[in-house]
Amino acid sequence: MKHKIAPSLLSGDFLHLQRDIEMINNSEADWLHLDVMDGVFVPNISFGFPVLDAVKTVCKKPMDVHLMIVEPQKFVHEVAEAGAYMMNVHYEACLHLHRTVASIKEAGMKAGVTLNPHTPICLLEDIIQDVDMVLVMSVNPGFGGQYFIEHSLDKIRRLKEMILRKGLNTWIEVDGGINPETGKLALEAGADILVAGAFVFESPDPTRTIQELKEL
Repeated sequence: MKHKIAPSLLSGDFLHLQRDIEMINNSEADWLHLDVMDGVFVPNISFGFPVLDAVKTVCKKPMDVHLMIVEPQKFVHEVAEAGAYMMNVHYEACLHLHRTVASIKEAGMKAGVTLNPHTPICLLEDIIQDVDMVLVMSVNPGFGGQYFIEHSLDKIRRLKEMILRKGLNTWIEVDGGINPETGKLALEAGADILVAGAFVFESPDPTRTIQELKEL
């Protein structure tokens, strides 16, 4: 599979979201990544379901919704109604992760599980066969524009080894500090999907920047 690029709308211009989404629509981006933050699970607040509902009306790319919130299992229906292709929940936020993953799939979405930088991949041994994607956070979640944590590369390699050992096709997504240098290293380590926020939206030519990431 050619790797996918998922620009993160968190770094977009909130006064001109439709313009930025239409740029994504017309670019080589594969997905649109949407970070929902509650100010509790992470030390920041981003946007909620009214914004997702609005985005759905103009977005032509699959919506990759990343819930950085406590008790994400309570909002499976709302995320599905917002048109999400992928609902991504944090391992650290789900007491009953298997039940949450099953609920996401029953709602017609792909199920993703996210690991914070300090969370070891061995904790996925008994759930990875049930998820469609694992998101490796290569920064501490909550804010865009942070530097890539280099240890994430070893984590991606070990996760890829687990997936191959079990004969699975689970995608690996990487989010945080992605640029052409770190993106190339992440892909070489085994990543399938790159999330890029500030690097794309702060670029003088975001469409060209997405193309550059796609060509890595």
